[in-house]
Parts: sequence; C-alpha cells; structure tokens
Amino acid sequence: MRHARRRIVQRGARLAAVGGLLCGGFMVTRAMASEPSDASGTAASSARVAADTGAGLVSRLGTSRTAGNWIAADGRPVVAVTDSDAADAVKRAGARPKVVTHSMQDLKSATQTLGSAPRVPGTAWAVDYTKNEVVVQADSTVSATDWSRMTKLADGIGDSVRMQRTQGTFTTRVNGAQAIFSTSGRCSAGFNVTNGQSEFILTAGHCGPAGSVWFSDNTGKQQVGSTVTTAFPGSDFSLIQYDNGQQASAGNNNVVSIGGGNGVRITGAADPAVGQRVFRSGSTSGLRDGKVTALNATVNYPEGTVTGLVETTVCAEPGDSGGPLFSEGIALGVTSGGNGDCKTGGTTFFQPVTKALTALGVTLAGLPAQGAGGAAQPSLAPSASAMASQGGAPGAAAPGAVEAVGETGTAETFVSELTDPNNVGPGLLVIGGSVIAFVATRFIRTEQDRNAYRRQYSQSWG
Repeated sequence: MRHARRRIVQRGARLAAVGGLLCGGFMVTRAMASEPSDASGTAASSARVAADTGAGLVSRLGTSRTAGNWIAADGRPVVAVTDSDAADAVKRAGARPKVVTHSMQDLKSATQTLGSAPRVPGTAWAVDYTKNEVVVQADSTVSATDWSRMTKLADGIGDSVRMQRTQGTFTTRVNGAQAIFSTSGRCSAGFNVTNGQSEFILTAGHCGPAGSVWFSDNTGKQQVGSTVTTAFPGSDFSLIQYDNGQQASAGNNNVVSIGGGNGVRITGAADPAVGQRVFRSGSTSGLRDGKVTALNATVNYPEGTVTGLVETTVCAEPGDSGGPLFSEGIALGVTSGGNGDCKTGGTTFFQPVTKALTALGVTLAGLPAQGAGGAAQPSLAPSASAMASQGGAPGAAAPGAVEAVGETGTAETFVSELTDPNNVGPGLLVIGGSVIAFVATRFIRTEQDRNAYRRQYSQSWG
C-alpha cells in the first residue's frame, strides 16, 4: 500500500511539472514544496558577487576609462579598462583587468549611429565586452543591398564595429500550437507577479495586444486570463491578469518547473551579467542552459525594433516566447526572440525582468514586499549549516535549489489541492496542459539537461 501511494505521488509530481512547463516552465498552481532554508547572514551567490564587483568598478572608474565587465570562465570578475592606472585599481579591488582600445563611450556612440540609420529587419547588434567591439548580425532575410549599405556604415564608424552574417532568421518565438493560447498564437508564461491587489502572469509583449484572451487549451474551454498591459515593440513584456477563481494560488507561488517533478524556487529579481550561466524554460523546448553574451542588445524584428535586451547562447523555439530566464533562484528575464533552434543552436534575446517589473509597477508574487521598482534583493546562497542539514544536495529547498514540486507526502493531499474549489481553475490548467504535453513529444527534455542544472549548482555551492 505504501509503495502504491508513493507511485501515485510521483505520478502527481510529474503531472504538475509537465503542466507547469506547458506554461513556460512556471507553475501557475500553488507550489507544494517546503519553504527555502534560512540563509540569512550568508554571502551572496558567487555569480552575483562577481557581477557586483565588476559593476561597482565600472561605475567608479567611469565609461571613458572602462568598457564593460563580465564573469570569466573561472568565476572571477573581469573589467575592460583603457589605461594602466585603471588596471591597477581593478587589481586592487580583487578583479582582473583587461586593457582595451575602445571605451564604453566609444562603443555606445557606435550603437547610437547604427540606431539612427534606416531600420533593416533581420538585423541585431550588441556590445561584446569580451572582444571590445559592437557586433552587428544580419540574418538570411537581409538583402545584399542592405548588407552592403550597413557594411559601409560600419566602415565609417571604424574598427569598433564587426559585421557578421548569421544562420536562420531573427523572429519572435510565437506559433499557433499549444500551451497558453490566444488568437495571436501560442506563448509560454513567465513569472507570477502582483500589484498588491491582483495577480498576473508576466510574459512577452509580442504574444498579443491588450485585450487578448488566454486559454490553457486549443479548444478555448479553459480560460486563464486576459492581457491588460503590453509593451511591444520598443520593449517586450506584458501582463495577463488571472480570471477570478484562478488567481488564488498565484500569490503564494514562485517556483519554476525544470521537469522530473522538480522545480526551482525564485527568491528575487536582478539583472544578469555577461559571462553568467543562465537557464531558460519554455513550453516547446523545456529546460535549456547557456551563457549571457551581451546586454542592451537591439533587435530589428519584422514587427519592429526592441532595445535593451539580454543576448544569450541559450536556444529557443517557437512557442517558448515569454518563458522565464533565471539563475541561482533569481528571475532575470522573459524570452523575446532569436534565431536557430535547439538542434542546431542559435542566439536568443530576453527582456530584462527588472525593467518590466519597474515599468509595470508590479513585484514577483510570493515574496516579501520589495519596495518601489519591483526588483528584489539578490538571493542568498545556502549557508554552510543549511547545507550540512540538507546533506549538501541540490534537491534541498534553498534559494536556487532543486526541490520537489507537487509532492506533499500523500497522494490524497496532492489530489485535494487540485480539487479544492479555490484551485479548480489552476488544477484544470495543469491537467489539461499535461495531456497536451504527452502528445507533444518534442516538448520532453532529456535527463542530461536536468543533470546540467544540478551539476552547475552543486559546483557553485562548493
């Protein structure tokens, strides 16, 4: 009997995880997992420390003497500087200097010149801090004439700009398939957020205009909510307000499902750093990882230009739009668009979550009050005592840790959560989404992707 009950619980956990990933990897039902361990007084995560050290040096030395900062492969902060005195200051602060030719002022001037030229759909550019240049990419839709014109523009700017042809096309990641549906197509939910009175899903702005009605199924029977605010182009974020009866659980929930009945508790929001390893979850391709390659990227989608994006090596596919980007328990962004796919790879761009929260006047749901601006403090790494009590395993419920989702100890408890009148809408969303997931076999991630996540954080915890 005990073994049968365990199998039912495990099946329920898988059901909840699959349903969550169909909505961008974010569990829109109540997260049935233990609270994060008390990590008060512990040091911030290694990636956050490195990013803050580099950013602080850039701020202190100024944009005329620096050209960005990033996290090296060994985890140390690196700062690009233009003179030896600045290099000495970086060394004294415990970071690694890299002397470069072009300052950030030079690089920003180059991007401004590119932005003032006539728009060419299918192009994108961003500052590559590590190579001290602005990289302009043009996809397969850009004509030879436009390519020649942009090349001449780049030559006029100087050697701070590098032109690069790329495979595929730069598109937003929507299609008419599964997960959350509207007349605009399919998208993935990002994070649950709140304004203190109502609960919403934060997703991509290009997913649909204000007034779009969203469903969890392609028959239009299970309504989730409606888009109340959207920003696209320019930026790429929107809010879907939960319908009455579906928002009761959202305010307590901030867990991103990563498959296998596990999820990652989100404990705050922050801006990513170049070189940082990040993870994305989406309704088409599931959990994927990569690195941040640039910030403040500009992409000229066919629908319009979006600026201020995060550029990464994480792959994405149509339907992943709006899904969450996160690292070490910190919300970083929502999926905007890119090129390529998860078979051949490609570049994917994300709307920074901090900018969206501030613009919309909302905060991540399920967290303590964060004050104006919406961005929470960075999550804390597990303390030594907490790790000792948890056996040092990434499966513990610490910020950024992998924890069980949907497993409460008995099958009856799990079923009662789904059948509770306050949770009927979200429960049906999980069940309906799960049925679709079993049909959409390409949605299922490999065990290798989940193991990559566990390895990353077991290493970062030492």
